Amino acid sequence: MRIDFLSIFPKMFEGVLHHSIMKKAQEKEAVKFNVINFRDYADNKHQTVDDYPYGGGAGMVLKPQPIFDAVQAIKDTSAAEPRVILVCPQGERFNQQKAEELAEAEHLVFICGHYEGYDERIRQHLVTDEISIGDFVLTGGELPSMTIADSVVRLLPGVLGNEDSPVLDSFSSGLLEHPHYTRPADFRGMRVPDTLISGNHKLIDEWREQESLKRTFERRPDLLETYELSEKQQKYIEKLKKR
Repeated sequence: MRIDFLSIFPKMFEGVLHHSIMKKAQEKEAVKFNVINFRDYADNKHQTVDDYPYGGGAGMVLKPQPIFDAVQAIKDTSAAEPRVILVCPQGERFNQQKAEELAEAEHLVFICGHYEGYDERIRQHLVTDEISIGDFVLTGGELPSMTIADSVVRLLPGVLGNEDSPVLDSFSSGLLEHPHYTRPADFRGMRVPDTLISGNHKLIDEWREQESLKRTFERRPDLLETYELSEKQQKYIEKLKKR
């Protein structure tokens, strides 16, 4: 996968892209990152990328020209038509299903804005996806784009050491993930559930399924509204409701 970030603050990406899973993904050649300062594409000597909004109002608006030209330059060197992603509060709410969808793409381009907003022509004629990471406002699109990229890159084949890891994550199955425990079995009087140290894998699987259902029921019951429960799972949920 190739991922390009368009930003006027490229140094913000240095820490995230060169550590942990993002670094390992590059070392395994599963992904290639490019961080591009779209100020370099401004067609004026002062490299201005924003201007006052027509009609007045507070703040500055990103001009279309630098971003259009930067995206075109990226497309000219791309082996596939990229998904051009605008990160903004007005976009589609990001979730694990969207991450899985984006992980199938060959090339992603993130437009990281600043200031008051974007010229609407960027949104209408350049962007393929508008994504929001939540109902709040940040200073710019850099942090959301790195968050989305991280969730996508870890899904690429070979990036994680255990291929089952992304499958078992919260939201991947539609439910929240079950609790985890490690050694020691008894820590200051707090014991690991007996089932997990029993060696009976069938019972362990049942325990994990029930704990996953229980955690989802208690913390995110809205997820159960669209989750297709088996008859056995439905009975367990009814049991939880009676409690």
